[in-house]
Order: sequence, then C-alpha cells, then structure tokens
Amino acid sequence: MSEHLGGAVIPTGFDVPVEPLRRAAHYTGEPGCIAEARGFAAQFLEQLRTEWCADIDSRTDGELLLVVSELVTNADQHSNGPYILELEGTDTAVEVAVYDSNVALPRRFPKNPERVGRHGLEIVHAVASQVTVQRVPVGKRVCARVDLN
Repeated sequence: MSEHLGGAVIPTGFDVPVEPLRRAAHYTGEPGCIAEARGFAAQFLEQLRTEWCADIDSRTDGELLLVVSELVTNADQHSNGPYILELEGTDTAVEVAVYDSNVALPRRFPKNPERVGRHGLEIVHAVASQVTVQRVPVGKRVCARVDLN
C-alpha cells in the first residue's frame, strides 16, 4: 500500500508480503523424540504469539500439541528411519507436516470405542480442518491444518 502526498509516493510498509512463520526439526526416532517434538511445537506457538500476535487459546494450544503428538508418534512407530516435523503458521492457522521414510500410507479406521489403539488418525481428523497425505520421493508426508480461530 502506498500513500500519495503532493505528487510523491510514500510507501507505508504494508505492501510487503509477509511470509508465514516456518520451523522444522529432525528426529532420529530414539526414546524421547515425541516429547522433544511437543516441546518444539510449544516453542513454535509462543513464537507465533509474539511475532504474529496470534490469539491462541489454551484449547487450541492443546489440540495443536495433540496433532503433533499423534503424527510424530505414527512416524516413530511405522517408519524405519528418521522423520521430520515441519510447522508453518500465521495468525489464523498452523500446518503440521511430518515426513517419514515409510511409503505405506496411513489408514484411518472407522470409529470403534471397543478398539484398543489405532485411533491416531481418527483424532487428527477430528481436530484438524484439513488432513492430507501424499507420497514423496523418500516416503510420505502427512499434513494437518489446525485453524486458530
């Protein structure tokens, strides 16, 4: 956006595109990685609050950490190698993406309160506004979008 003052164009600074906040972390799959990923996501949310003035209530905060936990746990349990957690956010949404080396796409099982386990993707779909899965050259990418408002 620019203002015109007496024939001169004065940039107001609002015409510069703003990039989302992006962070990524690599995990080996050793014990403690899931807790590290949750801590990484919590730091990301604090940075999003500070840099983007994002209004993230405690419920949304918990939901986002739950999505991170579920996606990282799935990568930890079902891949034979390291995995990457990628976070991208603005003041309206956060995208959580996890890359792992397993080419098998995750299965979403039908709701069944009697089933023990295998509820991870069901939980992610319940919390996220959008979930996508795609194959990448080294495995797969599972991405969930969590709206902040």
